[in-house]
Amino acid sequence: MLQTPYYLIDKSKLLKNLEKIKLLRELSGARALLALKCFATWGVFDLMRDYMDGTTSSSLYEVKLGYEKFGGETHAYSVAYADDEIAEVLANCDKIIFNSIGQLERFAGASEGKVRGLRVNPRVSTSDFDLADPARPFSRLGEWDPEKIEAVMDKISGFMFHNNCENADFGRFDEMLTLIEDRFGSLIARAKWVSLGGGIHFTGDDYPLEQFAARLKQFSEKYGVQVYLEPGEAAITKSATLEVTVLDTLYNGKNLAIVDSSIEAHMLDLLIYRQSAKMEPNEGEYEVMICGKSCLAGDIFGTFRFPAPVKAGDRLSVQDAAGYTMVKKNWFNGVKMPAIAVRELDGTVRTVREFSYEDYKQSLS
Repeated sequence: MLQTPYYLIDKSKLLKNLEKIKLLRELSGARALLALKCFATWGVFDLMRDYMDGTTSSSLYEVKLGYEKFGGETHAYSVAYADDEIAEVLANCDKIIFNSIGQLERFAGASEGKVRGLRVNPRVSTSDFDLADPARPFSRLGEWDPEKIEAVMDKISGFMFHNNCENADFGRFDEMLTLIEDRFGSLIARAKWVSLGGGIHFTGDDYPLEQFAARLKQFSEKYGVQVYLEPGEAAITKSATLEVTVLDTLYNGKNLAIVDSSIEAHMLDLLIYRQSAKMEPNEGEYEVMICGKSCLAGDIFGTFRFPAPVKAGDRLSVQDAAGYTMVKKNWFNGVKMPAIAVRELDGTVRTVREFSYEDYKQSLS
């Protein structure tokens, strides 16, 4: 039996999201690219590539991973490309998207003959957290002036807009897309393709998928463009858990339980955004604060309810542990890195990767 901690990806749960992505592609004509910044565990790409068109990236290493391990279309994007990496980026992508006109012009010669695009910032977003808001004041993420963009239309064939963030409200998506059309419609009409980015929670239980598909199709036909989406969380939401074991319990005004994992090392995104982890069913008369084992005082998964007292040796499953988890895991405190396991569609569990002291040592110097 695999020792905790480990991430467990359940392909049957993953498949539910992928089937919705497939249906959306069929209804709308849009293409779907996995956002590797959110999820890059290539041990399940064998399933995902049957339901998606390829990958999109934020760095040279993500570009290479998508090209080598996923296949299909490989879109390259970066906030800024370095001189010593641009050739390798171009060798591993189908499309390259520049964040600024300055970068587009700087690498115009090197990228000649490659399909090129430009990120556009519509200066509106769904984010209510400044850290993740691409339209925040003085944002470096994309160009916003139509006149400046007009001047480089001969160098590009498409645009990337990424201004949704955990947006489960179709009405809000529709409103912002209309705003994009109002501001940039004349430029979009001259393009061949448009990526609308990620952050749209269209695989959620109550999301109006058919209405969303119709809106995408209408946009595509109006401007004569191929629409791309870049789902990250939408592709993998609720498909994985972080399996942990209770090491100790104590009482200090609250019942506390310390587990063999760390939110800072293994679910960093929750700590950054000050969110609680999830446990199900989270019911019962015993309330316990679940704590990580690092030395950080705030290494807390959250407070949950249980039907019986929690004791050392108990196994717990932290829910929804796929997006922005494995891609952010780190070696803080030298805490043991969770292994990665996959529950196949037939129910068998396969260990994909385990990490050792040697991995920790080699990550340093």
